[in-house]
Amino acid sequence: MPSTFRIPKADLSGWFGRAMSIYARRTYGEVPDVAYVFLHHRPLTRAVFAFERRMSRLSACDPHLKAYATMATAATIGCTWCMDFGYYLAHTEGLDEAKVRQVPVWRDSDVFTPLERDVMAYAEAMSVTPLEVTDEMVAGLHEQLGSAALVELTEMISVENLRSRTNAAMGLASQGFADSCDLAPLAR
Repeated sequence: MPSTFRIPKADLSGWFGRAMSIYARRTYGEVPDVAYVFLHHRPLTRAVFAFERRMSRLSACDPHLKAYATMATAATIGCTWCMDFGYYLAHTEGLDEAKVRQVPVWRDSDVFTPLERDVMAYAEAMSVTPLEVTDEMVAGLHEQLGSAALVELTEMISVENLRSRTNAAMGLASQGFADSCDLAPLAR
């Protein structure tokens, strides 16, 4: 199902729009629909991209754990665009595709380690309203990951909540990124 764009697509003209378009096509093969939303507010676009670039450089937490957490968050919120793009990123970053396919149904799957399951349960608990995070969840993850990794994981889940809620609110839907790498998701 294509994006419905609850506000009209922004024009990708001007040097900034053209530069973003060229970068996106080279990096992802096409311009992500989210670019057409953000370009309505170019200073915000620059701020978000700078923040995302800095977040991507953090390394206290295992990148696979962060990927499973962000995908579990997107699945909980129901952002099909985020899930689609998450599958694509997981593929390009070399994650175990059998596991990636199972993220939406992780509770019924036997491919995840106990730590991965704890991380996805934490992501889900942070992604519902009201929050369902417990002291025991945090204590268990703190014991397994340490302080810095747990803080980083928590922030990544929070950032994915922001992304997923923004994209879903703007009417963005799966764009076919997962199809380009033959990584079809499992139904939830």
